[in-house]
Amino acid sequence: MDLNLTIRLPATVKETLDKLAEATGRSRSFLAQEALRRYLEEEGWQVREIREGIREADAGDFATDEEVASTLAKWGVSAR
Repeated sequence: MDLNLTIRLPATVKETLDKLAEATGRSRSFLAQEALRRYLEEEGWQVREIREGIREADAGDFATDEEVASTLAKWGVSAR
């Protein structure tokens, strides 16, 4: 089921959206939906990863000094 959503856009954003819609042969609605979908996926991923990191930190699940040094060495970076 599709629902309507009304948003206010700065004129410059609307102009850019109009130009991209014309250039791609897509509707403004399609492009806005796609942009919002991508944004929500990215933000959702970041929030999940942050929560997982906090959970690991709260559980005391940290890399040892040796693990950090080994990882840095793989990239040619000194831990000191």
